[in-house]
Amino acid sequence: MFFYLSQFLSFLAMPLTIISLLIVIGALYVKEKWGKRSLWTGIILLWFFSNQFISNQAMLAWEPDFKEFSEIKNYEIGIVLTGVTNLSKTAYDRTFFNKGADRITHALQLYRMGKIKKILITGGQGLNPTNSNSEALLLKNFLLMTGVPEAEVLIEDQSKNTAQNAEFTKEFLIKNGINTDQEFLLITSAFHMYRARGCFDKVGLKTETFPTDYYGHDTQYDVPAFLYPNPTSIENWHKLSKEWIGILVYKIVGYM
Repeated sequence: MFFYLSQFLSFLAMPLTIISLLIVIGALYVKEKWGKRSLWTGIILLWFFSNQFISNQAMLAWEPDFKEFSEIKNYEIGIVLTGVTNLSKTAYDRTFFNKGADRITHALQLYRMGKIKKILITGGQGLNPTNSNSEALLLKNFLLMTGVPEAEVLIEDQSKNTAQNAEFTKEFLIKNGINTDQEFLLITSAFHMYRARGCFDKVGLKTETFPTDYYGHDTQYDVPAFLYPNPTSIENWHKLSKEWIGILVYKIVGYM
């Protein structure tokens, strides 16, 4: 129930939802003074949230810096959070990726470099998937196809959110007799790392972070960045808004 409620609250607070409501209300009551204000507020916010330079600066300020592979010490287990596969398209001989595939490809690179000895993937199914497979299983299949031995790919495939990723991962480790006092390498998207680290801290698992999947890019000072509206910019704000709301809710209910 909490999963669906958080999704609904996030939808209501999304920039595009608010912009759409302001513009629709303004258009319906354009003859009223407050209706005109609503319309113009919606238009101004649409420009603000679609501006490439502004959205990129917000992402750069939020996302932690990436870490050089050479900086990473060796770990027994790297923990990879899911949320990167397309569960709305069903196939049984491959894994379809959404943006965020860095989570698993960088984990694979860390494994090949000997930085992590095993990869633990945590994540079940999201909201109303059409694919019956869990994300953890799909990512495991991908790793097996790349030649990673099955014994070195562990999966926890029941969690539905970040709090459960942490909780169920700890339960999985205890159940399988794996030392929970060791330090793990936590691998997830940069924008999501603060919440993920907070949840793992809460359940008592010590982690070092390895952020991946960056939405922010090097700052560009050119005409398109300053003037051209871009739908990707709105998407980035949606990503940030959802994450900030998630952090707030998680802190209220005690998940962090």
